[in-house]
Amino acid sequence: MSATLSSHILDTHLGKPAADIAVTLHRIKDGGEATLLANGTTNNDGRVAPDSWEFDSNVDSAERNLSTGRYTLTFDTQSYFDAQKLTAFYPQVVIDFVVSDATHYHVPLLLSAHGYGTYRGS
Repeated sequence: MSATLSSHILDTHLGKPAADIAVTLHRIKDGGEATLLANGTTNNDGRVAPDSWEFDSNVDSAERNLSTGRYTLTFDTQSYFDAQKLTAFYPQVVIDFVVSDATHYHVPLLLSAHGYGTYRGS
């Protein structure tokens, strides 16, 4: 089984996509240990597409497939807000989610300097 993953960030304060935000993808093992799988950066449309993830060199090809299990996406929001000269309450956003089947998973982030929201997109 192999699922695909994408993400999208909308800056709700500015009403536009949030570009150049670094994102990391980790697999969470049963004991809670996190293993870095991949890095990504949002493009000008605020998106990290399924084919744009850069997998860590220590990750073997089998682990590059999103199999059933728990994962996290971590968004470096501090750098984004620093670049805009805004004081932010959340220096990073971590979204913890579960892959349960071989479909596409889209994890959007609605972001402002003092709050955020997320949901399973399509």
